[in-house]
Amino acid sequence: MKAFYDLIDVMSRLREKDGCPWDREQNHETLKPYLVEETYEVLEAIDKKDDTLLMEELGDLLLQIVFHAQIGKEEGRFTIDDVAGTIVKKLKRRHPHVFGEVKADTPDQVLENWEKIKKNEGKKSVLEGVPKGLPALLKARRVQEKVKRVGFDWEDIDGAMHKVSEEVKELSDALACGDEEHAKEEFGDVLFSLVNVSRFLGIDAEDSLRKTINKVIERFKYLEKKVAEKPGKSIEQYTLDELDRLWESAKDE
Repeated sequence: MKAFYDLIDVMSRLREKDGCPWDREQNHETLKPYLVEETYEVLEAIDKKDDTLLMEELGDLLLQIVFHAQIGKEEGRFTIDDVAGTIVKKLKRRHPHVFGEVKADTPDQVLENWEKIKKNEGKKSVLEGVPKGLPALLKARRVQEKVKRVGFDWEDIDGAMHKVSEEVKELSDALACGDEEHAKEEFGDVLFSLVNVSRFLGIDAEDSLRKTINKVIERFKYLEKKVAEKPGKSIEQYTLDELDRLWESAKDE
């Protein structure tokens, strides 16, 4: 743990009067974008399966936690020990099958117990605790997982797939009527129902879409490269059919 406490000391030093001007002027609000950014960089390192990069990015994310804790300490509100102590207590309280006498042999039983414990902690709704700022696909997944724990879910993937077809038809009907607001609503319903299908398949919709986006980016870069190899004609001058042929060659490549 020496390195961890060295990090705490470095952060404290950076915040001193003769420390770093940029670090000194930060607060919880100004650091919010960096916390989100570092989280996504960790995800990218995981996708790349690069342990060295992952180690570095996890360190950057840990820095953000220590940074917030240092600000809390300076304001006399909480310390890094309080942060760690709080999560330790919560983990023990919510894992009575490990630290107590409760029996839970399957992941589903663990989640059921988890919701009961949260209710006993004063939670008025099973949906409390879903962060408002989560990316929409991830938030949809979390909402679905939580309501599933109280039995509000399809029995199997067939029900979820049927719901997708139903929502797509309703979207088509709204578009045919020219009702823009209704179409927006139905489009959201289509996305939400697709997340349900991904959940039954054990696929993370957010992660799956991110990988597809990365795939599209790589293929389009390949397309741009092929266009650049033929001077005298910009990409804007290519027909859609020509671009589509290059796109197919990118898929083959």
